[in-house]
Amino acid sequence: MSTHGDHRVNGWNPPTAVHHGGVIRLDLAIELRDAGVTWEPAAGDHFAIPDRDLDDETFVLSDMIVGIHELPQGTVIGFNGTTEWALDDIERDEAIWLPREDQLRAMLGAAFQRLESKGDAYRVVVHGQPDAQAATPEDAYGVAVLHLLRER
Repeated sequence: MSTHGDHRVNGWNPPTAVHHGGVIRLDLAIELRDAGVTWEPAAGDHFAIPDRDLDDETFVLSDMIVGIHELPQGTVIGFNGTTEWALDDIERDEAIWLPREDQLRAMLGAAFQRLESKGDAYRVVVHGQPDAQAATPEDAYGVAVLHLLRER
C-alpha cells in the first residue's frame, strides 16, 4: 500500500484543500510503516524525526517557508525559499510519515463504511474486518489500516 506525490491511493485522489486536522501518533505511524505503508513525500505531509531529540516535534513539508517579521516600519509576512538551521537535510528513511485522517481513509478505499463517535472514543467501521477504536479519529483510521494490512 503506497501513496504517491499526488496522494493518489487505491485510485482515489483526495482534494487539495488545506487540512486543519490532526495526525496519528508516532508509535502508530511506525507500526504502519513496518506493516508496509510507504510514503512518497508531498507538500502538506506531516512527519516526525525520531531518535534525534525531536520526537515531540511535527514537521510539515512545504515548498516555501512563510514567516512573520517585525520591522521598524511594521509587521510583514516574509516568503523565504529556504531556512538556515542545524538540520539541513535528512534521508527520507529517517523521517516517519504521520498520515492525516483523509490520507488514512483513502488507504481503506471502498471497504470504509463510517466513523462513529462513542463517548471519549472513535470507531472506524470497515467492511469485512473488526472495528478499529481509538481516542482520536486519526488513530482509529490508523488502527483500521493496520487491520486491513494484517489481513492480507
